[in-house]
Amino acid sequence: MRTKQLLPVLFCLLIVPVVMTGYLGGKEKKKPKNDVCSAATPSSICSAPNTCGSTASACEVDIKRTGGDSASATPNIPFCVKAGTTITFKSTSKDTGFVLDFGASSPFDSGAAITGGADRPVSVVAKKPGCYTYSVGACTAGTLYGMCGEDAAQFVVSAK
Repeated sequence: MRTKQLLPVLFCLLIVPVVMTGYLGGKEKKKPKNDVCSAATPSSICSAPNTCGSTASACEVDIKRTGGDSASATPNIPFCVKAGTTITFKSTSKDTGFVLDFGASSPFDSGAAITGGADRPVSVVAKKPGCYTYSVGACTAGTLYGMCGEDAAQFVVSAK
């Protein structure tokens, strides 16, 4: 009799997570809200006021989980970075970790994903001019598996 009572519990514990993983893994990637890279010449939007490396200010991007299944990557200066400039990806949100994935095309020497968190900012140097779209994932410690936020962001690396 106990075996029959355990079958629904086992089903929920073993089968449902596998089905949900397949469903969530098949989600279409998010697209950036402001698609700068679709412009004919994305570097034409770059000017001194919106370009890191052209002023004395630091080039930082704050990664946050923004509720639901969303994340955000907010630069202190929007859109543009001069080649050779160091960008620091960090999170000012407590107990938050992040992953940035540029896919096959990365402006940095390492083609690997960038991982960091509130207690571990990551600094990298933008080397290759171009327009880059990347996925942003952010998780807050203590949330359930799969309850991380995601989004897409872009920036332009302009020639020196």
